[in-house]
Amino acid sequence: MRRVAFAVLLGGCAVTPPPTTAPMASQVAAVAETDPVDTAADAADDPAIWRNRRDPAASLVIGTDKKAGIHVYDLSGKRLSFTPAARLNNVDLREIGGRVIAAASDRADERQAHFALFTLDTVAKKLVPMGRYPVGAGEAYGMCLWTRARDKALFGFVVLKDGRIDQVSIDLAGATPVVRTVRSMKVGTQAEGCVVDDRTGILYVAEEDVGLWRFAADPAAPVEGTAIATVDGTTLVADAEGLALAPAGRDGGYLVASSQGDNAYTLYRLPGVTYAGRFRIGGGAIDGTSETDGIELIPGNFGPKYPKGLMVAQDSDNAPDTQNFKYVSWADVLKALRLR
Repeated sequence: MRRVAFAVLLGGCAVTPPPTTAPMASQVAAVAETDPVDTAADAADDPAIWRNRRDPAASLVIGTDKKAGIHVYDLSGKRLSFTPAARLNNVDLREIGGRVIAAASDRADERQAHFALFTLDTVAKKLVPMGRYPVGAGEAYGMCLWTRARDKALFGFVVLKDGRIDQVSIDLAGATPVVRTVRSMKVGTQAEGCVVDDRTGILYVAEEDVGLWRFAADPAAPVEGTAIATVDGTTLVADAEGLALAPAGRDGGYLVASSQGDNAYTLYRLPGVTYAGRFRIGGGAIDGTSETDGIELIPGNFGPKYPKGLMVAQDSDNAPDTQNFKYVSWADVLKALRLR
């Protein structure tokens, strides 16, 4: 019944219909991989990327180990530091007032959602805890941040496991952060992945077995979402997991979704969210990815190996080692899919 309702909603949206047969997924080789996380089984989950504008090759990658804490890696994949924390799941970051702020969903208390704040010390290359903050009842799952263009206000979106999305304002002006829940939204079933386009103020959310949604990110906006893509078993295969953006120009670029059920990644062209292609990570000297949870993507120059941007994807099967994260050149993705 839920899938039927979603299909009806899609009928009123500007969404390109999926092909009637499964589209071919191009293969893109990983350029590098991180050191494995310390804990076994389902542990690594979600990455975030800090781009060093002065020295792009010195940029940093953050990755969660949801059984132990959070790691910082360099662009070769070497682990530089580790911060212990209980059950951090998804992570995102923004630069605010000269500081790099990271936020992670915290599942330590499954009855009361929390998220954790950190400052990324870009010189020491480690995360410094700022505190742990309650949101609302339920289990925190997904997490993404938004910087509002008009006033640089910082907001977080905590996606709870039951599909509720709690939006919080994060005031960093004082000695300690002030956090306030400002509104809640909802999708019908389990959700996790989310990302916000700072240019347009649009929040994208992945409802795992159903499809992708967009919401207006401003807290004064209506709470209703719009369906933009469906889990159809061809272009997007359940679970729909991590989401990432490759913005270009005023409102263009791509939205990327982890198509976990067939070990692939689906691209949608912005602003209309039209299907643009699919790819898998594999075929090189480094093993490929499978059953990916979290992804992150930042366009721009990251040095000679990543001239147009860096994509990072969690790998659920890194045997014989524990899980880790794979690095992919965004230029290689665009070339493989014949995109610009």
